[in-house]
Amino acid sequence: MSQPKGPASTVPPGPVHTPGVPPAVRAWGEALGAAVAGIAAMLVVAALGLWAAGAADLPGGAFPSVVAAAVLSAAGGSVTLAGDAGIIGEAQATLDVVPLSVTLAGALVTGAVFLLPLRHRAVAGTRELLGRIARTAVCWLVLLLLLSLAARHDFQLSVGSDLVDQIGAELGSTPTVGFTADVPATLGFGLLWVLAVLVLTFLVSRRAPLSSRLLHFQDSVRPPAFAMLLTLLIYVAIGLIIGIVELITKDRPAETLAVLLLGLPNLTWMALGLGAGGGWVGHVDKAIGLPMPHAVDQVLRSRGQRTLDVGTLAQYDGRAWLLVALAAVVLLAAAFSAAVRSPARLPAWRHAVELAVALALTLLVVGLLTRIDAHYGLSLIGVGDLGGNLGGEVTVYPQLWRLMGVGVAWGLVTGFLGSLLARGVRHPGEVGER
Repeated sequence: MSQPKGPASTVPPGPVHTPGVPPAVRAWGEALGAAVAGIAAMLVVAALGLWAAGAADLPGGAFPSVVAAAVLSAAGGSVTLAGDAGIIGEAQATLDVVPLSVTLAGALVTGAVFLLPLRHRAVAGTRELLGRIARTAVCWLVLLLLLSLAARHDFQLSVGSDLVDQIGAELGSTPTVGFTADVPATLGFGLLWVLAVLVLTFLVSRRAPLSSRLLHFQDSVRPPAFAMLLTLLIYVAIGLIIGIVELITKDRPAETLAVLLLGLPNLTWMALGLGAGGGWVGHVDKAIGLPMPHAVDQVLRSRGQRTLDVGTLAQYDGRAWLLVALAAVVLLAAAFSAAVRSPARLPAWRHAVELAVALALTLLVVGLLTRIDAHYGLSLIGVGDLGGNLGGEVTVYPQLWRLMGVGVAWGLVTGFLGSLLARGVRHPGEVGER
């Protein structure tokens, strides 16, 4: 295996210390910087997205609490919704959807800032890397705990009639719904989230130093991992371009901006899965404020569960078949990128297998992240939803085995073709490091 060349190889493998700053203080400062930068990016994106969605007008100064709750949800945390309508009623609410625009912003910024002190290093010790990860995780959990304290608020609801509202107030059954952070679950899942982000940072970045024990894994892991990151970012970029065009040319720019800043990857990564041949099942019985393309809404708006895939989408919009062509082009480009970044000696079948595993895992994660389970309802004396828009439900669940199966198939085909296309292109270790 070729050794790294260039300026990075001339830098001593050990950490560089700033004169006058104790190493421990510097190490904790770098960890805190990565955590703060990631949380700050998430707060900014979430605040702008919720502002565009009209959350700044929520009563009782709820906007900061809603922003904190959105960041917690994006970082793997758990926010519990609860309602009360007094002695004769009940308000029920559930919302399980991840604002992936916020998640992506936090992951990219956290990973980039985490790698800054290591950018000129070729090799780092296992103990040092684990220490950096542990310190960053501790700082991350402290920030999540502070956000958990802020992510709580209660709202009073109206059933749409002054008389009914007045009667409810007299009977002590004025409906309220609120949210609060589940602190133990937030810290537990938040820890898994930040550890996953840092591990993926080492998997996809060629500039991230590894311990000498792990160097022999980088040729087989990093190229397909980077290819999958490239695929996801290309889809987000395409969605962003389409969104900007919509923002300029269509009505309701605030709603479009809210979708871009809160749920763009939710839609574009689902488009990747659909184009590859995957599917979701679900239904929409009443719109409750979640953005959803018109064709998707038409497929899912039914009493029972419906399958959402390219075939059912094409029944309402024939352009859905373009998703298949887009998936073919993007995945082939990603496979070519992986092959070029791999050593030339690797056979085509190895590229195919590696990309098949990587794509299957990627679509599994996409499926898990894009699920939606949202419901809100109000009942009095146990009888139904009352009036207006007080009841609604949206459920979208991935067909995980189907997604993984098509991921394996596409990975094998595009991985093999990408390897063939990469022949004749300079690979790492042949003339110089690319």
